[in-house]
Amino acid sequence: MHERMPVAMRDAVDDFARYLAAERNRSAHTVRAYVGDVVSLLDHAAAGGADAPAGLTLAVLRGWLARRRAAGDARTSLARHAAAARTFTAWARREGLLETDPGQRLASPKAHRDLPTVLRADQAETLMTSPSGRADALGLRDRLVLELLYGTGIRVSELCGLDLGDVDRMRRVVRVVGKGDKERAVPYGLPADAALTAWLRHGRPALENAQSGPALLLGARGGRLQAGAARRIVDSYARAAGLPHTSPHDLRHSAATHLLEGGADLRSVQELLGHASLSSTQIYTHVSIERLRTAYEQAHPRA
Repeated sequence: MHERMPVAMRDAVDDFARYLAAERNRSAHTVRAYVGDVVSLLDHAAAGGADAPAGLTLAVLRGWLARRRAAGDARTSLARHAAAARTFTAWARREGLLETDPGQRLASPKAHRDLPTVLRADQAETLMTSPSGRADALGLRDRLVLELLYGTGIRVSELCGLDLGDVDRMRRVVRVVGKGDKERAVPYGLPADAALTAWLRHGRPALENAQSGPALLLGARGGRLQAGAARRIVDSYARAAGLPHTSPHDLRHSAATHLLEGGADLRSVQELLGHASLSSTQIYTHVSIERLRTAYEQAHPRA
């Protein structure tokens, strides 16, 4: 699709990709998604007779979204398509490729957000203690993986990106590099500290080799633990413990919900999770309310 577009459109897409990566510091995943959306948009415009980004109008943008809707794209996908289009047209206007920015008037459906999966506190406790019977290096690592994911609420990519130097044992915090290369310090508790001590003393030295580098968590062959392996660790222990299907992100959801239920304020949870917007954190208040409603309906005689 990229190759069959007019030259002016191809050049604009390539420049836009460089802008996202170099100036906006977007992740490779985000760049791929946005560029794919813009290529689809420009291909739609070219099919209508446009040969440059200047041919983009509000009608073209709306027609493209309507076509994507007719193709069966979900509301979440449509919302992302619209966001990518608005980002592109704003950039193209600043670059002089558009006289006006039609994306400013482009509405998009709000993405439907299901409430996240959250473990109960007793279920989380069961999962944390699942590897306790394993004293080998991998068992010690798995225990630390679970404790850090639930104890800090960090993303699985952030967990796997941790280096030895990112851990401050004195203050019990880890330095995390999150989305947009933004750094934040996240505290961890005593159970995670105990798991960390056991891993550093007895687990990591048994797996460490020339491929290990500064990585905190290692795979079975000594290299840095990968996100896919961390997901399998969480899922396997959850299944062994008879818990619902659980992912690292479910542990992040659980940590946030349990913090709020324990009295933490929303702003503090936002900072711990590394959310750019408070609205991303507010969904956990809905989770807490729904859990309270369920408990009320089950227990109150006048429910």
